[in-house]
Amino acid sequence: MTTKTWSRRWLIAGCVATVLLALLALMSRSDAPAPAPVTVVSRSVSPTPVAAAPAPVRIALPSPVAPVGVRQDYIVQAESVEAARSAVARVGGVVTGELSIIRAVGAALDDRELEALRASDVPRLRIFEDSPVQASSGHLPETNYPSEVAASNLHVGGVTGRGVTVAVLDSGVWSTLGPLQTTPYQTPHVLAQYDVIQARQSATYSQTAAQQNYSQSINDLFGHGTHISSIIASSGVATTGNYQGVAPGGNLVSVRVLDSTGAGRYFDVIAGIAWVVKEKSRYNIRVINLSLGAPPQSPYWDDPLDQAVMAAWASGIVVVTAAGNRGPQPMTINAPGNVPYVITVGAVTDAYHPMHPLQYQLASFSSAGPTTEGFVKPEIVGMGGHILAYAPNNGTLASEFPQWVGPYDDFTMSGTSQATAVVSGVVALMLQVNPYLTPDQVKCRLMSGAHPAVNSKGTLAYTVFQQGAGLVNAHDAVYGTATNCANQGLNVVSDLAGTQHFGGRANRDSNGNYYIMSDQQTTTCSSGGGLLGGLIGGLVCVVKDVLSVVPLLLDGLFWNGSYTSGSGYTWSSGYTWSSGYTWSNGYTWSSGYTWSSGYTWSSGQTGTGTDVTAQQ
Repeated sequence: MTTKTWSRRWLIAGCVATVLLALLALMSRSDAPAPAPVTVVSRSVSPTPVAAAPAPVRIALPSPVAPVGVRQDYIVQAESVEAARSAVARVGGVVTGELSIIRAVGAALDDRELEALRASDVPRLRIFEDSPVQASSGHLPETNYPSEVAASNLHVGGVTGRGVTVAVLDSGVWSTLGPLQTTPYQTPHVLAQYDVIQARQSATYSQTAAQQNYSQSINDLFGHGTHISSIIASSGVATTGNYQGVAPGGNLVSVRVLDSTGAGRYFDVIAGIAWVVKEKSRYNIRVINLSLGAPPQSPYWDDPLDQAVMAAWASGIVVVTAAGNRGPQPMTINAPGNVPYVITVGAVTDAYHPMHPLQYQLASFSSAGPTTEGFVKPEIVGMGGHILAYAPNNGTLASEFPQWVGPYDDFTMSGTSQATAVVSGVVALMLQVNPYLTPDQVKCRLMSGAHPAVNSKGTLAYTVFQQGAGLVNAHDAVYGTATNCANQGLNVVSDLAGTQHFGGRANRDSNGNYYIMSDQQTTTCSSGGGLLGGLIGGLVCVVKDVLSVVPLLLDGLFWNGSYTSGSGYTWSSGYTWSSGYTWSNGYTWSSGYTWSSGYTWSSGQTGTGTDVTAQQ
C-alpha cells in the first residue's frame, strides 16, 4: 500500500471520528453541565446574525395560579363601613355599594376572595349572601276593602291620612299616575321617587336624582308597586261615592327595589330602607310598606335585611311587612316579617261576599307563625283576597294575566302584599289623628283594636299563629287608647348593637302542637288587658306560680298546624295582646344558644330555670 493511500485512509478516519464526536456532543449537550467560560482564538464570525435554535430552559415557577372564578354578590358587615370596605379591598374583591345603615358594603367576590375574607381577622365581620326577594303576591277579583276595615266612615269625617307619607319599597309607580296624581286636596300624591337599582348600576344617578329633587318619574315595569300604592292611597272615587284607597289623602314616596319581574336583591332593599331613613324628615315619611320577603336564612338579629328594618323602626318609622304566601303551614313567616318589632300582616278573603263578615275567611296562602325565635306572627291580618286596585295595563303582570286586567287600568290580585298595603293605609289614618304616636304605640293600638274570628262557641276560629290579634279595624285603631301592649321587654337599640337578643314564648310539644309558654309573673286582670284580654266578655288571667311548661289551651292557642276553613265566623272585638307574648325584661338569649332540629329552649333561655324541650 502506498504512502498516498495510507494518508487518504487516515484522513477519512479522522473525518469520521470528528463527525462522531460532534454528534455525541450534540446528543449529550442538553444534559451536560455548562462549561466554564474560556477565551479562545477562533476564526472570524460572520457579522450577519444567525437565529440559533433556543436551548431548553428550566426555571423555578411559582405554584399554578387558579383562574379567577365568577364573582357572586355578598353583603359584608364589620364594625364600620370603612372596615368592611377595607376588608373587601384587601382580598381583591369589588365593593359594589355602601349600606351604612347596617355598617356594611355590597361586595362582588369569587370563591378564592370569599375564602380569604372569611379567614381574615376583622372585628365583627359577617358575610351574607345577597339573597333574592320576591313580591308577596300571586293570587288573583273585587273587594270593598276600605269599607271592610271600617276606613270609609273615617273618610267622611276627614280622616284620610292627610299629611302622612308612606314609603313603598316595591317595583316603582306607573308614570301614568291616574288616581295617584293628586290627593283630594289637589296636592301631589307622590312626593318623591328613587330608583335603587339604577343608583347601583350608575354612579351618577343619585346625584342627578337629588338635583331634580327626586321628582323624575321611574315607571313601574312590573305593576306590583303601583297596585300596592293604590291600595294605600288611591283617591279614585267609586260609583258608591267611596274612595278606592284606604288613606286617599296620604302621600307616597316610591322606592324601586324590584325589577320588571318582581324580583330583587337584599342589597337593593336594604339600600332603599337606608335612603328612606335618610330622607324621612324631608318628606315626613312615617311608614314603610314592605310587600315583599324571602324565606329566613338565620335568626332575625343575624339577617342583614332584618337589621335594616330594625334600624328603621328605631329611627321612628312604622314598618309594615308581609307575612308571606307560604301558608297555611306553621313557621312559614318570611323575612323581614320575622322581626319581632315590626307589624307583620297576614291575609283575609271575603270569599266573594263583600261586607258580609260571616263569610270572611283566613286566606289559605297566608303564612303562619310562630317564628323560629318563638314569636307569635303575624300580629294582624288585613283584606288580601281578590283586591282590585289601579295598576299599569302594560306591565309584566298585565301581560302575564290579562284576564285580571279591568277596563279602568285596574288589576285584581290576592296576597299578603295586598293585606300589608291595607294595614299601611290604616296606620296613615292613625298618624293623621295622633301624629305623635311612636311605632310601638301604633302597633299596640292596631292589635288592641283588631277583631279576631271567633266561632259559634265564642272561641277563636283561627289561632294567634294564623290570625294574630285579628282583622284590622281602622276606626278602633284610630280612636283606641291602649298603651304599653306591644314590644314590651324588647330593646331594639340593644338588639342592633348585638348586646341583647330576644325570643318569644311560643313553643312546640312532643306531639307537634304549638303553644304559648305562660309566665311566672303576676298579671293584673282587667278587660282588654293582661296576658289574654277580654274575649266575648270573658277574662283569662295567668297568675304567679303557673308552670312555664303548661300550654295555654284556650281559644286555639294550642295548634297542630292544621288549617281551619269554612264560614260563619264572627270577627269580634275584645281580644287583645299584651307583653306576655314576649320575653320579660332581662330575659335574653344566652350567648351559647343554638337551634337544633327540634327547636330546643335550654334552661338558660326560658327565663324560668326550667328546661322546656319541643321535639320535631
